[in-house]
Amino acid sequence: MPVKRPRLDQLEMRGNFIQRHIGPNPQQTREMLAELGLQDLEDIVQRVIPANILNHEPLKLTGTISERAVIKYLRNMRERNKVLVSMIGMGYNDTIMPAVIKRNVLENPGWYTAYTPYQAEVGQGRLEALLNFQQMIIDLTGMDIANASLLDEATAVAEAMTMSRRLAKSLSNKVLIDQDCHPQTIAVVKTRAGSLGYEVIVADPFDHLEQYEFFALILQYPGSSGAVRDLSEVTNIAHRKSALVTVAADLLSLVLLKPPAAFGADIAVGSAQRFGVPMGYGGPHAAFFATRDEFKRSMPGRLIGVSKDSHGQIALRMALQTREQHIRRDKATSNICTSQVLLAVIASFYAVYHGAEGLRLIAGRVHRYAQILAAGLASSGHQVLSRCYFDTLQVRVPNRARRIAAQAEEAGINLRIVDADTLGFSLDESTTREHLKALWQVFALPIAELPDIGALDATLNECIPDALLRDDAILQNPVFSLYHSETEMMRYMRKLARRDIALDRAMIPLGSCTMKLNAATEMQAISFYEFAAMHPFVPLYQAQGYQQLFAELEDMLCDLTGFDAFSLQPNAGSQGEYTGLLVIRKYHQVNGQGQRTICLIPASAHGTNPASATLAGLTVVVVACDDHGNVSAEDLRAKAMAYQDTLAALMITYPSTHGVYEQAFREICDIVHQYGGQVYMDGANFNALVGISRPGRIGADVAHLNLHKTFSIPHGGGGPGVGPIGVGAHLAPFLPDHPVIEGVNPAKGEHGTVGTVSAAPWGSASILTISWAYIAMMGATGLRRATLAAIMNANYIARRLAPHYPILYADANGWVAHECIIDCRQFKKTANVTVEDIAKRLIDYGFHAPTVSFPVPDTLMIEPTESENKTEIDRFCAALIAIRQEIQEIENNFADSHNNVLHNAPHTHRLLLEEWTLPYSRQKAFFPDSHQHDDKYWPPVGRIDNVYGDRNVMCSCPTDWAEPLGGSPE
Repeated sequence: MPVKRPRLDQLEMRGNFIQRHIGPNPQQTREMLAELGLQDLEDIVQRVIPANILNHEPLKLTGTISERAVIKYLRNMRERNKVLVSMIGMGYNDTIMPAVIKRNVLENPGWYTAYTPYQAEVGQGRLEALLNFQQMIIDLTGMDIANASLLDEATAVAEAMTMSRRLAKSLSNKVLIDQDCHPQTIAVVKTRAGSLGYEVIVADPFDHLEQYEFFALILQYPGSSGAVRDLSEVTNIAHRKSALVTVAADLLSLVLLKPPAAFGADIAVGSAQRFGVPMGYGGPHAAFFATRDEFKRSMPGRLIGVSKDSHGQIALRMALQTREQHIRRDKATSNICTSQVLLAVIASFYAVYHGAEGLRLIAGRVHRYAQILAAGLASSGHQVLSRCYFDTLQVRVPNRARRIAAQAEEAGINLRIVDADTLGFSLDESTTREHLKALWQVFALPIAELPDIGALDATLNECIPDALLRDDAILQNPVFSLYHSETEMMRYMRKLARRDIALDRAMIPLGSCTMKLNAATEMQAISFYEFAAMHPFVPLYQAQGYQQLFAELEDMLCDLTGFDAFSLQPNAGSQGEYTGLLVIRKYHQVNGQGQRTICLIPASAHGTNPASATLAGLTVVVVACDDHGNVSAEDLRAKAMAYQDTLAALMITYPSTHGVYEQAFREICDIVHQYGGQVYMDGANFNALVGISRPGRIGADVAHLNLHKTFSIPHGGGGPGVGPIGVGAHLAPFLPDHPVIEGVNPAKGEHGTVGTVSAAPWGSASILTISWAYIAMMGATGLRRATLAAIMNANYIARRLAPHYPILYADANGWVAHECIIDCRQFKKTANVTVEDIAKRLIDYGFHAPTVSFPVPDTLMIEPTESENKTEIDRFCAALIAIRQEIQEIENNFADSHNNVLHNAPHTHRLLLEEWTLPYSRQKAFFPDSHQHDDKYWPPVGRIDNVYGDRNVMCSCPTDWAEPLGGSPE
């Protein structure tokens, strides 16, 4: 019998990316559908999704593009970027990422696919790297405590302003910001202050500061002009006025300069970008935030602290989590959800690799080159305005700034045009002698007359007075002196990575957080030099590749959502929420409805929603949910009617935070519109709508999308994130703009925009290539199939677990959306087992726990995503079913209710070194199923004592990691 030959289209499908991305193969899909009583994936549309939200218009997206074609396309796109040597400065500098860090962290899924370490026992590697970051910031700023990163320098300054308002005793409502701050920082501060009702004064704080009243003083150090000034007197004046002082500092300069704490600063912020992180046309980069110990409970962002585990050994965790938005909601210190963990990790490894001496050499070389450049220009008759500087100087060139800048561009160098008469130069780690010579030639020095660099170096006098130079030691913790060879560094990074559970080890079934595949092909372009090395403030004609990327990605997102315009500037989902609400406020104000300041938010909403509304200057009113977890249309109507004259917006997550498609979504939108409000849709769960429904066509006026969830940008251990917002045409004129780059919002109208919300014009631009590649390779067909596969996987899990755990929410026919919630509340009564016990026991099975106690306390929210196949999903379900049997053993008195595998989980290798006294076998403890035999994940620490960590807040590196904390466990 002849062998049946496959058709050509079948052969071409062999390498189809859709099949690579979506986990279940055709056979597994048929089996899972059969379990659900379905014949085809498309049956899900009729069974699960409300008919009145379905999209019946075909998408404009092209067909799928192969992986090879995508890389070729992106290579052509990158060639349209013209990357010159950047001396623009303004908070962005070229840097050199050590290859050992690039290969082993930036390009290693063990680092970039990890989740925020809420389950600290399986995040000890990331936590140690972040603790190193905090130690680095503490050392360089001189402050008592630092957090584990924020989004960018400008928003960090804005966070410092709001923290100052919470803590300052001044009765003033004004913020004074140094006119020598970076312009993007001033713009972001004005936006944030405007929504909160603060007045911003931009002035020279060194000129009669006594005449002003303010609650916060914000200084740049060194200034945007490069000036290094003594901050002691202005700080003293501010303190006499009961104000707090924030210093936005350049991190590399602090290796040589007197730190902010030495001047009496209360808060120090800045960017860690130049510690090995490429400029990337604006991001992503890790900001830092440091302050006094007495202010730690008011500090925004995540804080890594030292605690102890069940063996009394040192263990790390996120400390003081009660400050965070998901707990305190509208009373939170900030609305920040993601930070910039992956970038903070890179910056910390940069410091570990170079150590104190290496950083001194780098900083010293940069500073010396700046002095040599200035001396050469001065010797040829040019007026150097800068007198005391680190790496940035300004030169007066009357009426010739643009012409000389153009000549420098022809020589391959971008300069900063300060004004028609002044040019700025910022040198960095990548500056060479050839760059100095090229600049001197641009300033009309003949080659034969170029200054001798060696001779200038020998005759230079230090331009920074001794009183402003650092005289204390930095980076003295052993971690900064142990790993300076590549061999040592490689092994240290591997040691930390293997302590964690990331997607390269097992599925991470986190509801609401969508830990899907971050395909290698999608990630490649972030390492392309023409994308990575570009300064965000270059002229637009040098960034045509990026402009093409933005235009095409915005078109893709508009097509998928039904919105008319997008802003890519918000660099986190929380920033997208904040920006979207600002756009709504601006719309009302322009229409003479400025009194509309009430924001209705369901009780089930993620904590960023009320926190963002408060930051946007809105008043939160909570809307009740019914017994099925849906927004109560009755309560919504009553409250919309009660606030009909002041209603600004409703924030609603769809599908709901409870993991179901609410049937009344369109009715809810109609109610809000009837009473004059706008509908803000939180797009955290948009991955359950892609290719199925368009929010902009079913009632939403604005929505943010989490590109780090729905569109495959990796979570990175807690960041980077991107949260662009889509809006209807009536809101497009108010989308953000930027003070440095024109044309960020082409729809900008006569009434202006909401201002600037992030430091860079297009936010975290370099990682947008990931989402572009994902959409291009999936196409309309693949995106729809991914959505349906995610829904199938979630319902399959719900069906398998339902006999063992109650499924908390489902629709009238028993279907869930892309995630499901299992109820664990009864086990506390029946077996003295908490949801935390279940989460920790899952570690023994090799899994990261699902989302714990959100949105309902004592539950687990499970989201498998479309990327996980049936084999992995069955393994996970089997683990939860086995744990349910372990609970039943306690319920049936076959196991002790206090000393059992759940209470003692996770079981670490340390127990192997001790006499076995537990009332169950080692096999049960360490190898509860056969999957553990070949690739056992050994948790590096036992269960962490959270109470101890919060009572004994320690957020710097221990000098001896082996030393037990607080003696033996009780």
